[in-house]
Amino acid sequence: MDHAPAPAGWSVEPVIDWLLRDGRLNADPLALIDALAARLLAAGAPLWRLRLAFFTLHPQLAAWAYVWMRGRETSVEKIPYGVQQTDAYIGSPAQKMIDSGVPVRYRLDRLAREDHRLLHRLAAEGGTDYALLPLRFSDGSLNVLAVTTDNASGFDERDLASFGALSHALAPVLEVGATRRLAETLLDTYLGHRTGGRVLGGQIHRGAAETIEAALWYSDLRRFTALSEALPSTEMLAMLNDYFESVAGAVGARGGEILRFIGDALLIVFPAGPQHALDAACRSAVDAALDAFERVESVNRARRAARLPEIRFGVGLNAGQVVYGNVGAPDRLDFTVIGPAVNRAARLESLTKELGVPLLMTAAVAATLERPVRSLGLHRLRDLSEPVEVWRLKLRDEI
Repeated sequence: MDHAPAPAGWSVEPVIDWLLRDGRLNADPLALIDALAARLLAAGAPLWRLRLAFFTLHPQLAAWAYVWMRGRETSVEKIPYGVQQTDAYIGSPAQKMIDSGVPVRYRLDRLAREDHRLLHRLAAEGGTDYALLPLRFSDGSLNVLAVTTDNASGFDERDLASFGALSHALAPVLEVGATRRLAETLLDTYLGHRTGGRVLGGQIHRGAAETIEAALWYSDLRRFTALSEALPSTEMLAMLNDYFESVAGAVGARGGEILRFIGDALLIVFPAGPQHALDAACRSAVDAALDAFERVESVNRARRAARLPEIRFGVGLNAGQVVYGNVGAPDRLDFTVIGPAVNRAARLESLTKELGVPLLMTAAVAATLERPVRSLGLHRLRDLSEPVEVWRLKLRDEI
């Protein structure tokens, strides 16, 4: 295989100058690594592959990695928890560097059979020299800058010194981007993507709110108090997580967002925007409810086989205007929706227990559906002065 010719010499100083002036303004690590690689190539660096990896706080991922290769599209690797107990990490160059805290280097054209399979893969693809340098963040964590060349002569000492200088400049820049991604992840995890984005965008003042139209969902588990008394806490938590996961999957796929977990209850909003009318939001809420019931039934089949209590829950749906924003104490806020439309959804959910119907809706929702519906008549809902007409979906065998 032909290799790129070794450069006569290059300086990393212009790259570091760009990084500290303009590169640091790019908060997207994917765009940053593309721009960084382009600058390094323009400076004459003997670069074939560049990888940035950093650990993060995420409910499903332990780390992110961004991989640039000359002539290929930059890729993103999502590294799950538990990777440090796998063959991909054990004995790897990354483990050696993180354990020692110092750079490591491998000549890929002089590998031994027992060297890690990553090194053999890079060599088979044309790499000749591979170096990992620590990126030290202010919290003491070590993250990874990995550089590979396909020059026949590999890296020389000046190359390694230049990449070492780059790592010191790159670490604080990357930490800023990693910190923002961490903030986005935590807000998405605890508030939801739409609400988290508003908070990160600065909507954090008490009373900051807007009036929106939305379909509202309120649901909770059947017999939750009795089950809490009867089941060990670990089994109860597992049951709740199965329930929440089933609902979240159905809701998220249709544009809904969980605003609050209230014990075993869920408050969910399906906003109606310019491109998503209220009728469509209502239909999405009903479709999500039916999907959630199916997902939970699938879970229940496994629970029955294991002789565990089944998950049963009810859903109340309503639609209308709500206030969407911040309420609370001056230094402790909650981003939520409030208004009569929310209260009616919650009252409807309570009525599902009395009527033995898992999904009830107001006329505001029923009128938008293309599915057949049936009125269950007027019912008095707690704290409402006037009775409300309540609707359900028709069963398949109903006329």
